[in-house]
Amino acid sequence: MLYRLRHLTAYGYRNPVGYARCTLRLAPAAGDGQVPLSHEVVVEPAPRAATERGDFFGNRTVSVTVETPHRDFRIDAQSRVRVERPPLPDRDSGPAWEEVRERVLTRPGLGPDAPAHFAAPSRRVPLLPEVTDYARASFPAGGGAYAGAFDLMRRIREDFTFDAEATEVGTPLAQAFAGRRGVCQDFSHIMIAALRGLGLPAAYVSGYLRTLPPPGQPRLEGADASHAWVAVWCGEGWVGLDPTNGIGVQDDHIVVARGRDYADVAPVAGIIAGSGAQSLRVAVDVVPEEEERAA
Repeated sequence: MLYRLRHLTAYGYRNPVGYARCTLRLAPAAGDGQVPLSHEVVVEPAPRAATERGDFFGNRTVSVTVETPHRDFRIDAQSRVRVERPPLPDRDSGPAWEEVRERVLTRPGLGPDAPAHFAAPSRRVPLLPEVTDYARASFPAGGGAYAGAFDLMRRIREDFTFDAEATEVGTPLAQAFAGRRGVCQDFSHIMIAALRGLGLPAAYVSGYLRTLPPPGQPRLEGADASHAWVAVWCGEGWVGLDPTNGIGVQDDHIVVARGRDYADVAPVAGIIAGSGAQSLRVAVDVVPEEEERAA
């Protein structure tokens, strides 16, 4: 699949802001079946400085500094990417989950993909006994790590309700788990905590999901959204699982960044010097180029 992506972030401030510094993670990642073809970010007001680098986990970041007083701040990221992933592994393939847990302790190396980085609690993902207990039903003694993770993903899809009003970006994991409601960020954090509680490495992945308009209806501009899911290390590599939709990650998912939790991969994070209320509008488009040509 060839995709054209647009991610527009627009802030409005009641009082002028004299200084802003932000780190942006908006570029599609390379690897794991993805090939970025182009990427451009336009920031308004124009930044005094912009620095591009890779973070520890290999995510492409751009840090911008804006010193022009402003009431409106826009970040417009546009990209093209090709996605062609191999089929999902057989659900019963791979080692037992107990073996995977032991491999984490003996695997050499501490590079960005090392499972050891993703097996311990992190800022947004504490290890909670009730969440670990929830995971145990998916991991009988001797069961496969991938089969268990897949079953856990499906159970979260069935047991939890998607409710955009139930949580916000800072809602603790324990609250979302107790209420059995939330959004993709919450479900991903819950699944990660459940896996790590059993000693299995799991990473938080941010990106986009291709959505289809209702039959016979036009695609609405800006109607798509950022998405999040989980990458699980099953002893022989990483596999993407989407607990919000109960599906394995294939060509409809576009990876932008990966980290221990949302705090590592926030699309826009930073500080401003100002006071008063602010508003935020985000619009995302994930458009297959074949759809554009047909239109």
